[in-house]
Amino acid sequence: MSCGQYSAFARATLWRGAFAAALALGMVGCATPIRESAVQVWVTTADRSRLLTRDADLHFAVAAPLPLNIEVDARHRYQEFLGVGAAFTDSTALLFEQKLGPEARTALMRELFGPPPGIGLSLMRVPIAASDFSVEHYSFDDLPAGATDPTLAHFDLGANGKRVLSLVRAAHEINPTMRLIGSTWSAPGWMKSSGSMIKGHLLPEHYDVFADYLLRFADSYQQAGVPLYGLTAQNEPGFEPKDYPGMRFEAVDRARFIAQHLGPKLSRQAGAPLYFDYDHNWDVSESPLQVLDDTAAAHYVAGIAWHCYGGEIDAQSLVHTAHPGFSALLTECSGGEWEPSWADGLRWFGGTLLIEGARNWSGGTILWNLALDEHHGPHLGGCDDCRGVVTIDSSTGAVTRNVEYYSLAHLGRFVRPGANRIDSTSSLEGLSSVAYRNRDDGSLALLVYNRATAARRFSIRNSQRTLEYELPAGALATFVWQPQ
Repeated sequence: MSCGQYSAFARATLWRGAFAAALALGMVGCATPIRESAVQVWVTTADRSRLLTRDADLHFAVAAPLPLNIEVDARHRYQEFLGVGAAFTDSTALLFEQKLGPEARTALMRELFGPPPGIGLSLMRVPIAASDFSVEHYSFDDLPAGATDPTLAHFDLGANGKRVLSLVRAAHEINPTMRLIGSTWSAPGWMKSSGSMIKGHLLPEHYDVFADYLLRFADSYQQAGVPLYGLTAQNEPGFEPKDYPGMRFEAVDRARFIAQHLGPKLSRQAGAPLYFDYDHNWDVSESPLQVLDDTAAAHYVAGIAWHCYGGEIDAQSLVHTAHPGFSALLTECSGGEWEPSWADGLRWFGGTLLIEGARNWSGGTILWNLALDEHHGPHLGGCDDCRGVVTIDSSTGAVTRNVEYYSLAHLGRFVRPGANRIDSTSSLEGLSSVAYRNRDDGSLALLVYNRATAARRFSIRNSQRTLEYELPAGALATFVWQPQ
C-alpha cells in the first residue's frame, strides 16, 4: 500500500480521531512522495517544540561542503537492519485489553506497527512466562512442591500467556514482517535449585527438559501464526533478583546447555528460531566471549543480545572484533523517572542507542515495556519507576507518547527491515550520525543527533552533491532521499 493510499485508507476507516491527532503531531507528512532531487527532513527538538515534525524539503546541489560535513557513501555496507521496537510484557497486554476500548486499541496498534503515518515497529520481544512486569509470578508448567514434569504434560500458556499472544497476533496482522524474540526470566521452579521462580540456578538434570520447554513455547507461537525470529535462554543470567523471576546462568553452564541440549534440538527443528546468547549488560563482555570461545556452543549461536544498564556501548564492538561472524542486538533498555528530562532522554535513546548502537554493530534496538500506566505498572517486584514507550492512563485510556516513542520513530518510519547500514561521517563537533540504504527502493536515510550545546550548521554530501542544514542543540533529525 502506498503512503497516499494508506492515508486515504486511514481517513476512511477506523483512524478517525487518532488520525487527526497524528496530523496535529506532524506525523502525517508522508503523502508527498520523495522526488529524486528532494530530501525530506523530520525533526524532534529537545524543548519538544517539534515532535517528529516535517521541515521544508531540501535539495542537493553541486556545491562545496561546509567545514562540518557528513559524507554519506552507500558503496560501503555493513550489518543488516532488523528493526526497532519494544517488549510485549504482561503489563502492556493488560493495559491494551482492559484500559483501551476496541477502537482506541486498534488505532494505537496501527500507529505503533503500521506504515506511515504509523511508526513501523518491527523488532519486538516477548517474555517467556512471567517477568517483573507481570501481576503474578508464573511459568507455563507450574507444579506442586516436589513434583516434576519431564514430558511437559502440563505445559499451558494459561490466561496470561494467551493474553500476550493475542496482542502479538494483532501486531503481526498489521506488520507481517515483524520479528519476535522470546526471552526467559526463569525456568519453572521445579527445574531449579531454589524450587521457585525466584532466585536459584537451573539444575543440570533438567537441562534437556528446559530446552524442550523453550521449544514448546516457540512451537506454540509457530502454530498461532507468529513464529519466533530469535530466542534467548535467560534474561540477565548474571543477576538473581529478590522479588521477581530470575535465574543465574553462568557462561560455562550456558555453553554446555547450548552445545549439548538446546542447540542440537534447534538444529533438528524446521523453522526454529535463531539463538542469541547473553541478554545482559555491556559491563560483563567476558560472559558472551566465553560462550563464543567454546566452538561446540558457538556453532549454534547466531548473535549476542545486549542490555544497557551497565558498562559502555563499545562492548558490542569488542565482542564483534573478537568474533565478527556473530550479529548483535540491543534487546532491552528502559527509560524511567531516574532520568525524567526529555532532552537527556533524546540524547540517550536517539544519540546513544540508535546511533552509537548501530555504529557498534547492533542490527536493531528493542526497548523495554511497550506500554505502562501512569504509575509505572502494573507490575509485581522489580523496577517501580520504569517508563513505557507510551503511557496509557489507567483511568481515562489517554495515550502519552514518550521520548522513547519519538526516538524509535526516527528510524522505524524511514528505515525498513532488510536495509543495510552504510558509511557516514560522525563525531563532528557534537554531531553523531548513522546512515542506511533501504533495500527495496534504494532510498537513503541519515539519522543525525546534535550533542553540542549550540546549534550546528553542517552539510550532507552524497555522490558529489551537497546540501546544508542547521540542527538545534539537542535535536534529532532524519533525512530521507532517493539518490541519483
